[in-house]
Amino acid sequence: MVILTLNCGSSSAKYQVYDWDKKDVLGVGVVERIGQEVSNIEHNSPGKAEHDAQKPCPDHKSAVAWIMETLVHPEHGCMSDMSAIKAVGHRVVHGGETFTKSVIVDDKVLADLESVSHLAPLHNPANLTGIRAAQEILPDVPHCAVMDTAWHQTMPDTSYMYALPYDWYTEHNVRRYGFHGTSYIYTAKRASVLLGKDPMKTNVIIAHIGNGASICAVKDGKGFDTSMGMTPLEGLVMGTRSGDIDPAIVTYMMKSKNMTPGDMDSTLNKKSGILGVTEKFIDRRDVHAGVEKGDKRCALAQNIETYRIRKYVGAYYAALGKLDAIVFTAGVGEMNPTYRWKSLKGLEDLGIVIDEKKNAASRSRNAETCISTDDSPVKVFVIPTDEELVMTEDAYALMSGTYDVHTSFCYSFQSKDYRNKTRDAGLVGDIAKNPDLERILVR
Repeated sequence: MVILTLNCGSSSAKYQVYDWDKKDVLGVGVVERIGQEVSNIEHNSPGKAEHDAQKPCPDHKSAVAWIMETLVHPEHGCMSDMSAIKAVGHRVVHGGETFTKSVIVDDKVLADLESVSHLAPLHNPANLTGIRAAQEILPDVPHCAVMDTAWHQTMPDTSYMYALPYDWYTEHNVRRYGFHGTSYIYTAKRASVLLGKDPMKTNVIIAHIGNGASICAVKDGKGFDTSMGMTPLEGLVMGTRSGDIDPAIVTYMMKSKNMTPGDMDSTLNKKSGILGVTEKFIDRRDVHAGVEKGDKRCALAQNIETYRIRKYVGAYYAALGKLDAIVFTAGVGEMNPTYRWKSLKGLEDLGIVIDEKKNAASRSRNAETCISTDDSPVKVFVIPTDEELVMTEDAYALMSGTYDVHTSFCYSFQSKDYRNKTRDAGLVGDIAKNPDLERILVR
């Protein structure tokens, strides 16, 4: 049985094909530059050469069609025909307050998602277009919507309410929603396994640090607070997003520079963050290289970002009262020791003691590692996220009628015996290149 997952962004469409019976990934890829003059696809199937191609792809409907053609291509595809696909899981960024868990898509679900699209105008329309396009091509299989916001619906009102006129909440849906929910489901459950604890008795702080970045306080296995707000703009410093600022800056600069609301929205989302400070970089690898060359702007950007993470760790530790572990995940969190070190160094009196050598050795998208000292009261883990697996398992369970909200549902990766075949194979190569990695693995 094959399950396809689709993640349609504003100008891209990522996908994964998973063989449920063999518990193995058959193919992964992405279509980028959708809507531009020329789009490109990158596709990988185990045992085959990477496939790259370009052609005009004006919308997400044509992108999804291109993906389907690629999957069954006789040379670089990963299946003989589309009939093997028995379910499709779709990432949806914003589910508002309507959805507390993943659902099978029907007309009412589509209408409900449309009704909250104004809360994520850069993401939800693309998500919905991808769902409809896939439904046209695969009309006889269940399509499942997996919401980023669903995980955070367990937050108490003290975490999700803003101190604003109350009718802004009741009439305009203004509240904290949070994002990166599928990543938090995976990493929270995996952290409890590594700790050897019941997931519903585990307190962790998870830092999902990529181009988009957020941090989540998990109390007794449930989302308790998170840094992103009504939109993905609030919270940590990101690649091009500002994160937390004084709201008065918005009106002040709009008046000072005669900016429209659209100008300000674009500035805060696309021209701020790391890019705003450095005025040239978004990728943290470029920033790190700049720091090593003595670039003061790069150093400032790195220091602002890691200081912001450290502040949130301290605040969420206080909010939780008791902390079992801190988890780093996503691109920067998994691969950049400098950011982890600078984010946690100085918190030893809180029982958070990071080991410099272990941290330096942890650079892998295939390994779960512990980078705290052996006697650190709070463990520090690096756990590569697997949002696609969460989507796959939700889709399968919805199709088979066994699915429930995560507090009442057991994922395969909650087992201490869980293994990821693809990552295990990749880890062999990682250890060959970096032998120190083996001594910090958590098995």
